[in-house]
Amino acid sequence: MSTPSSILQDSEKQGRRSLDVCVEDITDKSASDFEADVAARVPKLRGRKLRAALAFIAGTGFTLFGYDQGVMSGLLTGNQFEATFPQVVVDSAHPNHATLQSFIVAIYEIGCLVGALSNLWIGDRLGRRRTIFWGGIVMTVGAVLQTTSYSYAQMIVARIVTGIGNGLITSTVPSYHAECSHASNRGSFIMFEGTMITLGLTLSYVSDRMAMSYTGLTLILPKWIDFACYFATGSPLQWRLPIALQIILEFILAGGIMYLPESPRWLVKRGYNAEAIGVLSAIDDTDPLDPEVRKTFIAIREAVAMEGDVNKGSLKELFTGGKSQNFRRAATGVVCQAVQQLTGINLVSYYATILFQRLGMNEVDSRIVAACNGTEYFLASFLAIYFIDRAGRRKLMLIGTAGCCLTMTLLAILGAIDTPAAQIVSAVLLFGFNTFFALGWLGMGWLYPAEIVGIGIRAPANALSTASNWTFNFLVVMIVGPAFNSISWGTYLVFAALNFITLPIVYFFFPETAGRSLEDMDIIYAVAYNEGVSPVKVSFRKDLPEAGSPEADEILGLSAMRMRSAASNSQEQE
Repeated sequence: MSTPSSILQDSEKQGRRSLDVCVEDITDKSASDFEADVAARVPKLRGRKLRAALAFIAGTGFTLFGYDQGVMSGLLTGNQFEATFPQVVVDSAHPNHATLQSFIVAIYEIGCLVGALSNLWIGDRLGRRRTIFWGGIVMTVGAVLQTTSYSYAQMIVARIVTGIGNGLITSTVPSYHAECSHASNRGSFIMFEGTMITLGLTLSYVSDRMAMSYTGLTLILPKWIDFACYFATGSPLQWRLPIALQIILEFILAGGIMYLPESPRWLVKRGYNAEAIGVLSAIDDTDPLDPEVRKTFIAIREAVAMEGDVNKGSLKELFTGGKSQNFRRAATGVVCQAVQQLTGINLVSYYATILFQRLGMNEVDSRIVAACNGTEYFLASFLAIYFIDRAGRRKLMLIGTAGCCLTMTLLAILGAIDTPAAQIVSAVLLFGFNTFFALGWLGMGWLYPAEIVGIGIRAPANALSTASNWTFNFLVVMIVGPAFNSISWGTYLVFAALNFITLPIVYFFFPETAGRSLEDMDIIYAVAYNEGVSPVKVSFRKDLPEAGSPEADEILGLSAMRMRSAASNSQEQE
């Protein structure tokens, strides 16, 4: 790679910040040498094949996101798992085991929390690719430890290690995908986190719009694998095999990610301009000199210039206000991730088999229905994929939250009635809850925080928002088991109330990001600050200039910055 230059000095050369920017503005090389440098660094994969590879390889990281969670719900009540870990057996003689049962599931989130918080310091240093790679390596080690566990304590440690790797991945992949996609299809691109593995791995049959949502794949595979292995009642493979199979996905992730290009926005931030232009042209499958590539590149440089020196402390920048509104934007991402967990999805995801058993089903039937529940979840995820860039983020969040609130309320009422007919309707409502959650929050919790923040704080902000996800994930999973033992179906009523509270939070504080580039969000928040209005209101305006234009420079205050810098340089020369 070429030696990084100062982004701030780079942004001030010759006072040009529009499409008339020249090669000398971004490099000390001649035009011919710089163009040759760019051509040499264009990735081999281009266009649709590159986007498919991005969706498949990086999306595999998000398939791993919930594999341990989805697989564990079916293992908890398996006879071989209970024989190895008697602490998870909840009966009249051991009612306190409900907490231990919840703990072996929820401790995974503590590891994820540690991994996500690690990105506060290493995310921007390592870059998106290397962070994902090391996350995959750590997850592999954790999966091996889980598969070979023979005691409750060993399993606890193994799940923490696995979680640390997953925390690194889940706090990086959304940023990586968002930074490698266009505003027009960014939502559906991130919703399609994994490719349709079960339908074939050949890239020639997979386009950037022929993949499936990561959580859909996450829930389908483990639940059907659980069901298949359940009948191995005389062998520890009943639970060891489902856990071990995730290692295949981890090898795919760690082995494949290093063949993909780095995020063009991270490259610009670090001063690797030739590489960034090469990646942008490869994503578009166009010539590096194409006007659209140049326009996107300039807009990214504008965003970096607004943040100032790339060596400034990112953690400190998280708490700044002004035109960048970094604190407000980071806080919005944190709240978004917390809200996703407080809908109550993990009540269904982690304890699906147990919930269906509570509705009067036997062990075999409960596993079949739980697997069907995960399959329906996968199918419902296509609704969000279709509507995310058409209806926008806010509408889906509001509709999904309202639906989750309604289904939780009905589940509480039917749980109080507790008749055979009520149990049947309750089972159907659990499928309905998945549908509403898939529409409003399935991928939204990961997409939105990556979109809402600026490039200068994207890595640490997403580390915090992901840490928020895992924190509330842990709390929810820990309280569900004891809550059902204490207040039974009243547990559903708690989540109904939390969903109801979420509605005004989304309506008043979450701006619309659909159709906007990542750099356009800087304009929205700057205008809101300048005019003293809500960013939500500004996000619907059609008269905002595009990022990278002279009008956008004026709004962001870059013109004044350059004038001050030029005057200062003139005084120093005199």
